[in-house]
Amino acid sequence: MVASDSLPSCRVDADADAAAALALSDAAGWNQTAQDWALFSRHGQVLGRRDDTYGELVATAAALPYGGAQGWISMVLVHKDWRHRGLASALMGESVAWLRGAGITPILDATPAGQAVYRRLGFEPGMAFERWQRSPTPAPTRGPHDAGVTRVAGSADLPALTALDAAASGVHRSFLIEAFLARGDTRAWMLRDGSGFVLARAGRRAVQVGPLVATDTAGALALLGAALATLPGAVFVDAVTRHTQLAAWLHAHGFSSQRPFVRMALGDAAALHGGAGQYLVAGPEFG
Repeated sequence: MVASDSLPSCRVDADADAAAALALSDAAGWNQTAQDWALFSRHGQVLGRRDDTYGELVATAAALPYGGAQGWISMVLVHKDWRHRGLASALMGESVAWLRGAGITPILDATPAGQAVYRRLGFEPGMAFERWQRSPTPAPTRGPHDAGVTRVAGSADLPALTALDAAASGVHRSFLIEAFLARGDTRAWMLRDGSGFVLARAGRRAVQVGPLVATDTAGALALLGAALATLPGAVFVDAVTRHTQLAAWLHAHGFSSQRPFVRMALGDAAALHGGAGQYLVAGPEFG
């Protein structure tokens, strides 16, 4: 068996390694796109390991710095033929060291199985959220609760969207919201009073709806209703667990619970618990 230290780390290139990185996330059944991988590479660091025979990418980990000295670790993936050799742990350690070396608090969103592993590394748990999934529906319809309450948003609304996102999430990530909006398949809505917004972007397996920010549950449901009215295909949402009315609404509207997550940080982080206005996160890879 080849040990992890026999495969040197390498930088994963957004262009040259796009197909290989996407193959790893596809094999895991994840929802990330080539554009997501490019974003990690462009604004952060993606490390990998290649097999020593063919030079093929067999493991990855991404670190994405945000403003406010916080950064996300995600995309820790290992090809099935290379698991249990310490590759994930090694890449995770390098990603943590890179962020901490820049004075940035590492944060990640962990499944229950991963939570125990990350606690042993010193990560402390914070808020919980849950992925919900809706199968394709033939005829989505807009509910009466969102009629006249929302409007379509666009690039001109970027300053307002990024300010709302930062206030609710505790993370300053204007480049992320801007990158999402720049994608041709992304759609956005705002509450007409300017107090909240939601984004919906294409994924490999389903449309990802989120982040969603609102001052109250009524506003959150209006935004979610406006988004879902335009999305006949499969949909993922990552809903903050403390909003119990949101969970009940999702269940009543054809969503099923897929899996829970816990936000964890290696050190103090404002984003660990999120704000009251955060209803849907952008996804466990972005926070």
